[in-house]
Amino acid sequence: MIYSDVYVLAVLSGLVALSEWLVRRTVFRHVGTALLVILLTAVVANLGGLPTTSSPDAPVPVYDFIFAVVAPVSILWLLLRVNLRDLLQAGGPIIALFLIGSLGTVAGVLVGMLVVDGPRSIGPLYAALGGMFTGTYIGGSVNFNALALAYDVVRDGVLFGGSVVVDNIITTAWMVATLALPRLLLPLWRRRGAQRVVADRDEVLLGVEDDTESLHPIDLGLVLGLGFGGLWLSDRVSERLGQWGLDLPSILVLTILALFLAQIPAVGRLRGSRTLGMFAVYLFLAVIGAFCDLGALGEIGGLGITLLIFATTVAVVHGVVTFGAAWLLGIDLDVA
Repeated sequence: MIYSDVYVLAVLSGLVALSEWLVRRTVFRHVGTALLVILLTAVVANLGGLPTTSSPDAPVPVYDFIFAVVAPVSILWLLLRVNLRDLLQAGGPIIALFLIGSLGTVAGVLVGMLVVDGPRSIGPLYAALGGMFTGTYIGGSVNFNALALAYDVVRDGVLFGGSVVVDNIITTAWMVATLALPRLLLPLWRRRGAQRVVADRDEVLLGVEDDTESLHPIDLGLVLGLGFGGLWLSDRVSERLGQWGLDLPSILVLTILALFLAQIPAVGRLRGSRTLGMFAVYLFLAVIGAFCDLGALGEIGGLGITLLIFATTVAVVHGVVTFGAAWLLGIDLDVA
């Protein structure tokens, strides 16, 4: 089935609006917009209402645009409200937990390969596949594809295609889990006496007041200009640094730029940055939900089940290590 770009964007936007309405007006208020938009889009995509992937053979330009432009720009918009002094105070625990979580991912890959008996069930490329999942769950899909190319996993179409499908499914499932776990684990944190426990999760999940802004066309124009201009500038700076032998990804340049701009009082007072940022994030999460292609999992047969068990093990071990360390160290539940 061929989907037009206008149709895909219309459905994604509609699903974001529907999710927000359901969270504000119905019992889904306890689920939260972020989680609901993933679930609704996954259902629509698996019923055939949206494409479930974007590949060189069957590209979906809207998905590619959201990943390449909308998602990074959303980071800049949301960071325009950040006070750097507060961020520096929170930075230590975040970095420590990221490193611990990374070790948890490595442990999860090792345990996962033992669980599925990787050399037998996956074959000679099991070690490369383990590296791919280690890389993607620590640093993103760029690592996944880079390792797949470096170790010729891409030449095994069934294995590479199956791993992509499973990666998308587990990524969706884990994002759902990270949105649900804070509420489920809240009693443990209360007993532990962590740094900060949110008493009213509905306030965090809804964010109605924070996400509702009145703005002037001037505010909208300036916020859009800062977002897209900042992304363009970050790409150019990253390219120039690369020519000088300095490998600094564009997303890091964009983050630094956003934090610098956020310290300018006039920029911090601009209205619309949070609303645009949250809508952009919801679009990104909707695409993540659409990529949860359950039908494709069935097409790769027994290998798909093996990869699914492996990737699930990775996520579970990583989660236990990350949240366990956060509990032991008394780190805020939402930070975890």
